[in-house]
Amino acid sequence: MTVDYRAEAEALRDVMIARRRDFHQHPELPFEEVRTAGIVADALHGLGLEVRTGVGRTGVMGLLEGARDGPTVLVRADMDALPVNEENDAPYASRTPGKMHACGHDGHTAVALAVAQMLAAHRDRMAGRVQFVFQPAEEIAGGAKAMIADGALDLNPAASFAVHFWSPVETGRVAIGEGPIMAAADKFVARVRGSGGHGALPHETRDPVVAAAQIVVALQSIVSRNVAPTDAAVLSVGHVRAGEGFNVIPAEAELSGTLRTFRPEVRDLLIERMEAIVTGVAAALGCEATLEVLQLTPQVCNDPDVTAQAREAVAAALGADALGDCVRSMVAEDMSYFMARVPGCFMFVGSGNPRERHALPAPPSPVRPGRGCAAHRGGGAGFGGGALRAAMTGGRPPCAGVARRNGANQQLRRT
Repeated sequence: MTVDYRAEAEALRDVMIARRRDFHQHPELPFEEVRTAGIVADALHGLGLEVRTGVGRTGVMGLLEGARDGPTVLVRADMDALPVNEENDAPYASRTPGKMHACGHDGHTAVALAVAQMLAAHRDRMAGRVQFVFQPAEEIAGGAKAMIADGALDLNPAASFAVHFWSPVETGRVAIGEGPIMAAADKFVARVRGSGGHGALPHETRDPVVAAAQIVVALQSIVSRNVAPTDAAVLSVGHVRAGEGFNVIPAEAELSGTLRTFRPEVRDLLIERMEAIVTGVAAALGCEATLEVLQLTPQVCNDPDVTAQAREAVAAALGADALGDCVRSMVAEDMSYFMARVPGCFMFVGSGNPRERHALPAPPSPVRPGRGCAAHRGGGAGFGGGALRAAMTGGRPPCAGVARRNGANQQLRRT
């Protein structure tokens, strides 16, 4: 008998929406997800899963055992919110000033709990186990590593799945593609040191503000003049700090930003050119400078075989027309740490409405009331079908070289 995951997800529609709105009203920042974790653990206990709490500080894991021996499949959802104010008058808006589920993790958690409920009802058909991982602190790229350090991969899963609500994709569609789909992310900090003085006497100073400004401009030449047009890379300066007084030239300036790449060779090239520009421009203007680069996450790379299983599951549950075009984004995700060791598929579940215009090119917005049903149903059907198929067929090694290139350790470089 074939399981109709679309119908089962539709039957859980009200439960998913109610849970998501409850999580949305009570957002919790990275490693503070105590209330959310408690609700998740209680729900998993109620389904008869083996539950472990406090994994990676505030993470939760639930293990669903099948009726026969087989592989372990990992299903992951993130739980944390962002430190932003919600400008929304919906009845389920955030009740905590300065905190909001602005990236859809409330929906991810609600959908994963529904998937656990659907699969628990069919455990007698499962060969193997499904390991549900409810992860903290995705927004600061710390939760995945913390959970792995606490044994989240000790069961050696054969395949892994995750979803993200994605407003650029129309509601009712699920975008799935193989290979690298989300970029590796780095943070950089450049510090420029000169000698300060009075703003009216600049000739008596070595002005780090002028040097920092020139560095910002020069850095923008790296991607356009050093990276091949066929490669993707981003170098953005997001923060500049210098001085306090309007008429005082400070002794130091600092700028920080992010690198995004898909290929390690391109990342190495960017860092090499940054080092040359930061130190060289500063020296040309009589200053000294240092550069630090901190690796945050490796790329998210979808395994071809696991991705094929996910596409088949979505097509079977929602119809072939529900499969959207592959999304390839320079946004980063620490699901990459799981997928560097476990072949997986990261899916983008549409939550967008083509009739609406988003004022800012921000990360995908939360699901809104009018489109909650289809987005939740798409996530539940794709998640559930993909996990069950993988539990019965297993997986294969991850994308070539990803585990070797992108081990789970942060790397700090200084010049």
